[in-house]
Amino acid sequence: MIRGRKAWATAVAVLTLAGVAPTGAYAAPALELRTAADTGGTLPPGWRITADNGQNHLEWRAPEPVPLGDARVEFRANGALVGIPQRLDDGRTFRLPFDGVRTADLDDLRVEAAGRRLDERETPGSDAGRQAKPPAPKLPPKLPAGTVDPGKPGSYATTTTEYDLPGIKLPGLPERVEMRGVVVAPTKAPGKRPVALFLHGRHATCYVPGTDDLDETWPCAKGSKPIPSHRGYLRDQKLLASQGYVTVSISANSISGQDEWLEDDGEQARSSLIRNHLGRWADWAAKPASAPAAVRGTKTDLSKVLLVGHSRGGEGVNRAVMDSLYPPPAAQDGYHSKARWNIRGTVLIAPTAVGQNPVPDVPSLTILPGCDGDVANLEGQVYTDGTRGVSQGKALHSSVYMTGANHNYFNTEWTPGQAQAPANDDFLSLGPPGFNDPLCSPGAAGRLTADQQHKAGATYIAAAARLFVAGDDRVRQLVDGTGHRAPSADPARVLTHAVGGNRSTVFLPDDPQGPPKVTGARLCDAVAPGRSACIGEEEESGLSPHFAFWGPTHEAGRRAVALDWKKPGTVARLTPKKPVAVKGAQSLALRLAVPPNTSGTRFDVHVKDAQGKRAKLGTATIDGLPGTDRVRRTVWAQEVRVPLAPATRAGLDLGQIAHLELTPLSSSGKAWLMDAWSWKPGTPAAPAAPLTRVDIGRLTVKEGDSGVRTYQVPVSTTGKNVGTVRLYVNDPDTGKSTGKLVKVGPGTAGIKVKLKVEGNKRHGEDKNHDILVKAVQGTVVGAHIGGVTAQDDDPMPKVTVEPVATDVTEGAPLTWRISLSAPADTETAFSAQLVAVPGGRPELSTADVDQEWVSQLVDEVPNPAIPLSKVPYGELEHTIPAGSTTITLTVPTIRDKTKEPAEYIRVQLTDAAEQPLGAPFEGVVRDTV
Repeated sequence: MIRGRKAWATAVAVLTLAGVAPTGAYAAPALELRTAADTGGTLPPGWRITADNGQNHLEWRAPEPVPLGDARVEFRANGALVGIPQRLDDGRTFRLPFDGVRTADLDDLRVEAAGRRLDERETPGSDAGRQAKPPAPKLPPKLPAGTVDPGKPGSYATTTTEYDLPGIKLPGLPERVEMRGVVVAPTKAPGKRPVALFLHGRHATCYVPGTDDLDETWPCAKGSKPIPSHRGYLRDQKLLASQGYVTVSISANSISGQDEWLEDDGEQARSSLIRNHLGRWADWAAKPASAPAAVRGTKTDLSKVLLVGHSRGGEGVNRAVMDSLYPPPAAQDGYHSKARWNIRGTVLIAPTAVGQNPVPDVPSLTILPGCDGDVANLEGQVYTDGTRGVSQGKALHSSVYMTGANHNYFNTEWTPGQAQAPANDDFLSLGPPGFNDPLCSPGAAGRLTADQQHKAGATYIAAAARLFVAGDDRVRQLVDGTGHRAPSADPARVLTHAVGGNRSTVFLPDDPQGPPKVTGARLCDAVAPGRSACIGEEEESGLSPHFAFWGPTHEAGRRAVALDWKKPGTVARLTPKKPVAVKGAQSLALRLAVPPNTSGTRFDVHVKDAQGKRAKLGTATIDGLPGTDRVRRTVWAQEVRVPLAPATRAGLDLGQIAHLELTPLSSSGKAWLMDAWSWKPGTPAAPAAPLTRVDIGRLTVKEGDSGVRTYQVPVSTTGKNVGTVRLYVNDPDTGKSTGKLVKVGPGTAGIKVKLKVEGNKRHGEDKNHDILVKAVQGTVVGAHIGGVTAQDDDPMPKVTVEPVATDVTEGAPLTWRISLSAPADTETAFSAQLVAVPGGRPELSTADVDQEWVSQLVDEVPNPAIPLSKVPYGELEHTIPAGSTTITLTVPTIRDKTKEPAEYIRVQLTDAAEQPLGAPFEGVVRDTV
């Protein structure tokens, strides 16, 4: 289990709204929740409003500790993002300050991590937990072998060493960051060798040997040891080292233990750490005698660097590439020297993509595990899709869908039976204990073993190295949608597609030049309020990795084409803004998705030139990816190619292709077209363009006592060329986003957002006025979110307790009035903790109060009865709504026939941190017999 520093186990009484006096059987009143928009609602089980140091929080508590993962935990309402909560030390409680709440409508509250629900799991006794093993879905076909197999070991012997340097300070992190790396290098390899650097993701940081206890803090407490996550890629390192690479895998436990408090989830810190290591290697290359003894004599060629990142490490790797080419603002960075290396490509293994701003001009290969139980929405797809139209489009960006792979097993230190510390199968977190998934449960026909998965991962890492760094174009057919496999990855069933490389745009639904015209199908928004307008309702087919949600409630300019036909022959015609040229290309490549588990979906593909000549290029056939109730993110595009030769034979003007037509041959069905390209073999050079970089800052101001003050959001823009970004401004009261295209760079007005802050003398919450930015054309975006935070500067009103009925006979309710000295602009939450009565006086027991009321405090009403102060746990809390000043605290008693002395109850009002609010107060219940 995750070890916490605090146990939440207090018995509390019920606070009822003023004017409500229970009689007879008592039903706990609903918790009244009011937001800035005065929207009322009822919190579902597990949720509550808490107060801590004068600030209110929206809080959710899991029934058991939630394993630390790379996907960030999000509070959502009606599908829209409410905010990113903080995880408390018990590993179960997640808390969001109201200044972080970005919507006033809190209906349909849910907790999600990369699209998977954390607050709605079946119990072991449910139908899902008891079901017999259902039939296995059909797996993708075994593709023909490629001409080369990068997974075969090379000819060099290897040696393994490790270095541990003094830690460094990084902005935003109170604790120093370790500089530790495990190095696997070839022996007797001539000359300087290319470098591959690995970075692990976010995982538990510490463990207690001999126990199941894990921790998430840094540094590790006495008696615990750091989890060596950086040693989890030794097999991958040894494969690359045997092929002539110097490899180093670096530790980032210190960032994982601190990144929860960072707005970018530690993305910039991980980049700084990577570049600090590369900087040291550059120092050692220049002055070999300065190198640590462990790596002295290792010769490196830092003009040939491959970066490999797993999960949040993948996002850090992407940022490190960006920061190397387009330096970040000095204040946010922890590395201040010019890059003395050249990153030739990246491998992103099950990466997170919080910022959704990939670097367009450096090649990438993204591995998407089909059984990922952590980053379950496979949001790393954005590292392929998000590069389209942003820059020159020559860098190859490949997505590798690996059926049967989970999130953790690419790292042996996250793999049960191989790790030093306790480890788990992350896929099993998607269901109750013992549930059967016919595709991804251990032992299922489609599920890879840990060793099979790790070997497949190592093979595709080596493929990226051989293509991006060594320039062996023969490997491209394994990763760019051509449809060949690397035998070393067997038995993994792997599908790939790509953008960039030797492709030119034919049809792009979100073309920066303007939206295309679509007839016979639907041009749809990938991200609409609460769902994807392309896919439809979540329960229909789930979310698609292509449509992973970002920050805004509605994201303009991000589209696909949805086809839905009821009979064959329904032509979908796609017309770009202006005719496109396909001269010199060999094929037309389309990325098409169909629903999971479908088979034999067929389309005739036609093109028409500007003069109206039409030619059939061929027929495309697609089978859906395997999917189950748990594996629903399988609306993923596959690459299909049809030859352009028929258009040449038909005399079409290949410099003026005006229309693309898809004609379904199936009787009915659905499909989604992501894009279409002209394609020819080869991997062109992809020099980095001089893009303009944008970073959004955050300004923190005091609210003030009166008036309206206007503040401008700090923005850093660097670069010599003009580019375009899409800017979103979030309304902190409604949570709605408004977006527009903005030109940035020399000679433009740039991003100038002025936000108004209204002051008052009422206690309230800090309020975030957020803006978000995404690259569109000619730009990269580092810090994608910022704005103005208005801090409340008014003290919390004083709390007083007034007795209303505190000396009663059996059957009458005990009542106190809880009052604030002044109304507040936010809910004020309290706990009423039942504490022991001093002086040996008789205490009210669980038999003396309404039994339904008692059931709100315990799982099972105790028999025999126990004093109320001994109730083992339970936290029933209510709030004084914003604008109100009073509620009543009521303890409903019952009348019995047993002769008893006067019995007492003692109550201590506390905040969520269990800090007392005033002195304890008492009530007495007298016998009627």
